[in-house]
Amino acid sequence: MKILVTGASGQLGSDVCAELEARRIAHCGVSTRECDITDAQAVSALLESCCPDVVIHCAAYTAVEHAESDKERCWLVNADGTRNIARACRDVGAKLLYISTDYVFSGEGDQPHQVDDPTGPLNVYGASKLAGEQAVRELLERCWIVRTSWVFGNHGGNFVKTMLRLGREREEVRVVCDQIGSPTYTADLAKLLCDMSMTESYGTYHAANAGFCSWAEFAEEIFRLAGLPTRVVPVPAAEYPSKVVRPMNSRLDQSALQREGFQALPHWKDALKAFQRRE
Repeated sequence: MKILVTGASGQLGSDVCAELEARRIAHCGVSTRECDITDAQAVSALLESCCPDVVIHCAAYTAVEHAESDKERCWLVNADGTRNIARACRDVGAKLLYISTDYVFSGEGDQPHQVDDPTGPLNVYGASKLAGEQAVRELLERCWIVRTSWVFGNHGGNFVKTMLRLGREREEVRVVCDQIGSPTYTADLAKLLCDMSMTESYGTYHAANAGFCSWAEFAEEIFRLAGLPTRVVPVPAAEYPSKVVRPMNSRLDQSALQREGFQALPHWKDALKAFQRRE
């Protein structure tokens, strides 16, 4: 078994590589510097030389707000780049595990989204990731699509690190209180992805740390665990300045994982504790 990890220098890809290393599973991690996934020939050459059994595709354009004014680049990476990866996997007979997002949904209602619920992205980022899903399904039968939400990890920038920085600089911070979802720790998600890549349980899954919260509640827990006295001022999304529309309901139903026997991720509060121990 040999696994190729794209986006290996990112916050999820780096944890996937670390988990594979800990399990002593042969793998090759590549970043944008080693391979531009928007270059179809470069992607084909990479897979032909690496000859992986599985590709865990973590590389993505994730700057959600910037994507609104940089649509072409976002689409080139998340949609066309993923198509290049899927086509190359088909050509060399590799399986593909594609990381997608809760942003493929419009976020209506207050119930967790099922894997087969109608999609309806509200922003460029979500639409580009949905196009990536469609490319994977079109080109491959042996594939997994894993939608996750509110990702944070010890590598790279994320909401937790931003809140910790602001908490040290300010007495209070304004945080959106009516968007609900599940924070997801990359170290926990990486373990699931590695488990999944060892199976033939193909299909679409939702994976996030257990439990739901608002961004404001998430921030409060971040400050509490860090021992910071910073006060969180809850703000409705309609009053928060942003260039992009985000789903109000990012809850994901994870029953598909349970049906296939995959271990559920820990509660997000426990995941946050683990994150802060590693910082």
